[in-house]
Amino acid sequence: MKQFSNHHFTTRRDFLRRSASAGLGVGFMNALFQTRLMAQAAALSVGSDYKALVCLFLNGGNDSNNMIIPLPLAGSDLRDDYVAGRGIVTIGSNLTTDSNGNPNDKGHPIKFATAKAFARHYPTTTAPLDIPGSPLGFHMQAKELADLFNANELAIVSNVGSLAYPFASRAEYLLDTIPRPRYLGSHSDQQTQWQTSIADRSSSSGWGGRLAEMVNAANENSQVSMAISLAGVNPFQVSPTGLVQQYVLKPEGVSPLTGFAQGNNPYGAAFLDPNYLTTPEGHRLKAFEQIMNHQHANLHEQEYNTIIRRARLAEGSVGDALIASDTQGVNFNQVFAAADSSIGDQLKSIARLIAARDELGNKRQIFFCQVGGFDQHSRLLGPHAASMKELSKAMKAFRDALVGLGVFDKVTTFTASDFNRTFIPNGGGGTDHAWGGHALVMGGAVNGGDIYGHFPKLKLGDAAGSIDASPSNRGLWIPDVSVDQYAARLARWLGANPNSMEVLFPNLSRFDDPCAANSPANLDFLPLA
Repeated sequence: MKQFSNHHFTTRRDFLRRSASAGLGVGFMNALFQTRLMAQAAALSVGSDYKALVCLFLNGGNDSNNMIIPLPLAGSDLRDDYVAGRGIVTIGSNLTTDSNGNPNDKGHPIKFATAKAFARHYPTTTAPLDIPGSPLGFHMQAKELADLFNANELAIVSNVGSLAYPFASRAEYLLDTIPRPRYLGSHSDQQTQWQTSIADRSSSSGWGGRLAEMVNAANENSQVSMAISLAGVNPFQVSPTGLVQQYVLKPEGVSPLTGFAQGNNPYGAAFLDPNYLTTPEGHRLKAFEQIMNHQHANLHEQEYNTIIRRARLAEGSVGDALIASDTQGVNFNQVFAAADSSIGDQLKSIARLIAARDELGNKRQIFFCQVGGFDQHSRLLGPHAASMKELSKAMKAFRDALVGLGVFDKVTTFTASDFNRTFIPNGGGGTDHAWGGHALVMGGAVNGGDIYGHFPKLKLGDAAGSIDASPSNRGLWIPDVSVDQYAARLARWLGANPNSMEVLFPNLSRFDDPCAANSPANLDFLPLA
């Protein structure tokens, strides 16, 4: 692991004083960043093949300690530590199977294509590991995720989280001489840091938005923004110059102007379509759109008109595209029948938009969706099991839809969350805010069936191998992989300029290069573009 050199800072106060004098203000930094990004985007040549990233954000802090669980195998110190630490939130006291040999309510074993992730902490582990010899499994309600992993279509990125600088050990962390991410444990701040990739200062743009501006040159015939959100406006897709603006729609479709819903459609698809209905609504909308086409000297009035015109054009384009998606040979309602949930509905809409990619005119797309309910400070087991079931079935349905469309290898779906939960439960049968956790990456291009990063020893406090950041020994894993590294690999796959990664991720150079051959970061879960 790349280590942070702190010989320039005699004390933490000295570091803060120097940072303040050298920072020149967030506004200046953002302006400089925008200038550099525009120059890089202008020089970039993106391939004409289609690719898309889908960010699936698990809002509230997913307890990934119970998403990926050590299985009860003879002689497994990993399982012993899991049971000792998890206490009343432990899943399964033994591994049983039904008549078909499938795991029964105790976790679904996973088979590793290789075991390199375990070699660091568990040198006796050999590859390949055959079921039931695998030391790990997915949550008992996440059979589909285990199946995807075992089919080499899904990878686990272990112990990833927001970092300002790397920590070589728990002892180094406890010295408190290396800058830490700001406001650890805060939902809003950690969500923002995950979505901006910048953990030590404010940022006015997200890494998805910066990436969108860099690769948007591929979208020469774009009818709507390449950055589409199914979960409202978000930091992830905010672009630094506004060149690529988020387009937000609901899972049920586009949101028309108030009073002009699709049920009494008084207009055509395009802005100022001549085929308005001869109804009061049709006449009213025609007059309204004519007003919106007027030019104004007042900048606020002019910008309002511009936004309305842009929204109406996008509404028509996306509305037509969603209709066209039903002609692509996939019965989306049938595919998502078992994924009747908020995240299932969002992923179904994304699948339909991908099906209509030709109508939308985008060769590169970045999607954002989100599901809540992960802030489980009490009664973790039941609610978390329900969340795992919804996530597992939704991701499997999304996979099936993409396979049906012939683009599973063109779309990479990745999870993110505020933070992991404490390994030690609280008194209410729940878990509290922690730090490093596990993420999932799914797609036909993914080097699946493996764990990337380094799976932590589940040791607390001063025990050998512990990466517990908590002085009270509650199990807040110090991340081994930074958000910057995780995101950089995803960005490179989509087509980010390899010579401009510091523009996308200003702090990336502080960490081991996730895209270098044989990098100790161990993050080759995706090929490079």
